[in-house]
Amino acid sequence: MMAELTPLAMAVLALLHESPMHAYEMFQLLKSRRNDRIVKTRPGSLYHTVERLAGQEFIRATGTERAGNRPERTTYEITPAGAEALRRRVESAIETYVYEYPLFPAVLSEAHNLAEDDAVLRFRRRIAHLDDFIQELDDAVENVRSREVPEPYWLAIGYLQSQLVAERDWLATTIGRIESKDLEWQPREKK
Repeated sequence: MMAELTPLAMAVLALLHESPMHAYEMFQLLKSRRNDRIVKTRPGSLYHTVERLAGQEFIRATGTERAGNRPERTTYEITPAGAEALRRRVESAIETYVYEYPLFPAVLSEAHNLAEDDAVLRFRRRIAHLDDFIQELDDAVENVRSREVPEPYWLAIGYLQSQLVAERDWLATTIGRIESKDLEWQPREKK
């Protein structure tokens, strides 16, 4: 059985589905498109992913080039097997919910260890960060719309916006409940 494609492997295959390119170009494109907000992207892990995909014959080298005194760069293209693997991974990941164990619910389950005023302060700071990120996504939507990029290419932005707005609103409601004493906040005393 073939290992599932990681989010970064899916991103690499999707980029190569657009056109052949070298790994550094992929990295720059992921950063410029802000896909690094969706997929954890580091140069080392990207190069490792490219090597792994080539070993699985999902991509293949089409040539190498050198520009000036820069290192040699290998250009890759997606293979039919890579296109099929990408399609199958997208299909299965869309239709099958998998709990991913995010950090925030874990820390929320331990927030009672903070004093009430400290918890409220940190919730407010998180809301401020969420508002900044929501604004970045609003700007991204404006950008892609102005360039007339079809919405299926940036569908993830709308998903992230709705998630972040829901979290922000939940936090604001929780702060209101703490401050109104509807949610009693009594950290346990250490024994």
